[in-house]
Amino acid sequence: MHAEAGYVEHMATNRYFDRTFGCDAVKVLPGEYFVTTSDIVLVTVLGSCVTACVRDRDKGLGGMNHFMLPDNGGELGVLSSSARYGAYAMEVLLNHLLKLGARRSSLEAKVFGGGRVLASLSQAQVGEKNVDFVLDYLETERIPVVAQDLLDIYP
Repeated sequence: MHAEAGYVEHMATNRYFDRTFGCDAVKVLPGEYFVTTSDIVLVTVLGSCVTACVRDRDKGLGGMNHFMLPDNGGELGVLSSSARYGAYAMEVLLNHLLKLGARRSSLEAKVFGGGRVLASLSQAQVGEKNVDFVLDYLETERIPVVAQDLLDIYP
């Protein structure tokens, strides 16, 4: 992957062998994403963050992102090109899938997170904003959500 001006690659690099599932796995941390054509487990831990798992159901490729906020609040600069923000995280994930040959008409998504896990975060409604963003984004892009686990009190 080549870095372009203002573009920072956020591909997850935390690979390990998952003994529970008996296969390779990648842990996707906040601000990261991962795309693969391999049969591999993608893992993350969420609180108020959201992850979108998007796959081409016909071609056997897919990926996951993990974002903390819907957008950067209008700030400009390198931070706006950060996978910490949903707007960028979704674009990076979808563009990478399409670059690998995914067909937009075959994409489907599963979304998780947006939990109300800390009283201090519930005031800002961070989880709710993340959930609203990802569901609106996927609806706009006409990518069906086939499963979701959102807005609970558990990380």
